Amino acid sequence: MHLTIHSAMLPQDDPEAALAFYRDSLGWEVRNDVGYDGMRWITVGPTDDPGTSIVLYPPTATPGITEDEQRLIAEMMAKGTFASINLASQELDATFERLQASGAEVVQEPTDQPYGLRDCAFRDPAGNLLRIQQLA
Repeated sequence: MHLTIHSAMLPQDDPEAALAFYRDSLGWEVRNDVGYDGMRWITVGPTDDPGTSIVLYPPTATPGITEDEQRLIAEMMAKGTFASINLASQELDATFERLQASGAEVVQEPTDQPYGLRDCAFRDPAGNLLRIQQLA
């Protein structure tokens, strides 16, 4: 059996800010943008990897979620503790400079980690943590 990652889900609470970050700051393409009942699901991904996408979704649309859970998710997103994803770059320092210049919130500058990786970290407009690792 051969399985691949097709898409990952990251919450967003401001579709326009999410779109600007992933399209304009990261330079990814928009693959789908679906609106329903006042909410938007935006699928984005790297232009050179059409098989992998991130779906930026409204967390309040999750079936069965209670109002208390919605409030908790909103609080966690505001603190940047709800969701994260790891990305990779062949040119970590250049990627860092581009994102920093775009105004993205820097969490960690490029750092050689004691466990052998070099990485940096940012938050997207919804507070999601994006760790970006240097590819060898």
